[in-house]
Amino acid sequence: MDRTASIIAIVQDSGTLASIEAACTAEGVELLTAAGSDEGWDLIQQSHANAILVESAVPRAAALISRITGWDPGAQVWLLNSDYTPESAVEQIEHGVSACLPLPLDDEKLSRKIAELLDEVRLRRETLELDERLLGAWQFQGMVGRSLRMIETFTRIRRVAPHYRIALISGPTGTGKELVAHALHALSPVANRRFLVCNCSAIVETLFESELFGHVRGAFTGATQDRVGLFEYAQGGTVFLDEIADMPLPAQSKLLRVLQNHELQRVGSPEVRKIDVRVIAASNRDMRALVAENRFREDLYYRLSMVELSLPPLAERREDIPLLQRFFVEKFSSLYGKHIGGITRRAQALLAVHPWRGNVRELENVVGHACMMTESEFIDVRDLPEHFRKGGRDASEPDPELMPLADLEYRYTQHVLERVGGNKLQAAQLLGISRATLYRILRDGSGAPARPWAGATEFSGGSQRLHIQ
Repeated sequence: MDRTASIIAIVQDSGTLASIEAACTAEGVELLTAAGSDEGWDLIQQSHANAILVESAVPRAAALISRITGWDPGAQVWLLNSDYTPESAVEQIEHGVSACLPLPLDDEKLSRKIAELLDEVRLRRETLELDERLLGAWQFQGMVGRSLRMIETFTRIRRVAPHYRIALISGPTGTGKELVAHALHALSPVANRRFLVCNCSAIVETLFESELFGHVRGAFTGATQDRVGLFEYAQGGTVFLDEIADMPLPAQSKLLRVLQNHELQRVGSPEVRKIDVRVIAASNRDMRALVAENRFREDLYYRLSMVELSLPPLAERREDIPLLQRFFVEKFSSLYGKHIGGITRRAQALLAVHPWRGNVRELENVVGHACMMTESEFIDVRDLPEHFRKGGRDASEPDPELMPLADLEYRYTQHVLERVGGNKLQAAQLLGISRATLYRILRDGSGAPARPWAGATEFSGGSQRLHIQ
């Protein structure tokens, strides 16, 4: 029979185990068993079970449940209680248990509970399949995004690409400016011609004109033969000038002539050569400010900005982060020849609140690092770079103020809640505590004075397993 879900049963009573086995067999669920807490804990860590059944008579059962819910606040833990009462069930649920079933087991009630679990598993799988289809739907020329800002950017690229001759792409480092340039070229009428990249910040100032426009033999010391420049070599295609703000002023003057007259002169030659190229420039700096400071030619800026595309930082398009995570996991798992199914809940929680100052490039590097380091099917906190494992706090950020530990605990919990939009389950996952502990902190600290948050504190990782959602 095709197994669609799995359950771990940590029980000692043979009759209870027989009931569980019969229900699981009837529903087509894989059953994994353990008789004690230590054996059960090892089994939980090794498997990806959808639910964990713990008999109350198992030695150290309460400690085991606390360990499970602390390790994975979203775990489905069902307590099989021989001393069941409605009051005790409510108390156990407040401590992180998902469900309480009285012993001896009611076979019909157990079967219904397993059927509900199967419905949840199917729904989750359908959601994952939908996410995979959505990932394909929200990809555009190597870029991924479903935020309004990115959809508007994709729309503008489609409209501009068939017609532009000159374009300027602006945005912080790591937002994907070169990908936009590639997209403009790929959707243009010259897509089958050359696309050449020039990193303006990497060229020595004295060689700028030679690199872009070429030179003739004897034009300067070391010019032993004629050399074709970037613009001539790209004839009929596209030139991408990255970090255009670093271009020296003399080269800017010659570039302006090329853009206005579609002609150039090689260094050391009086001959005027006609060219036909499309030019895309990019910068991560405020071009208007540079113009105001006379560090960039005003006339060149206006020529370049006839079509301007602005890319937002990742912090302004956080709804794209789950899609980007899935995209990069698939990319690097294929590149490294690994089967990586997703990212654990706690790792996702850390990624969700990270400031991403390096934008999409930083996220790509973090996921690539994690895919390289992981030895399991799921990326976990231990696979992330060290600064994530230490709580994601930058060295430049101030230390927490001196205060009573209870106040600090409450304030940091409130801080995390704000960062995750009030989602208590996600906050508990990020903090590495159970939901019951989270509620206790909020309840006990509700009378604490409201003061602005002054920093962050460290917390350790866990190893929940869940596909990217």
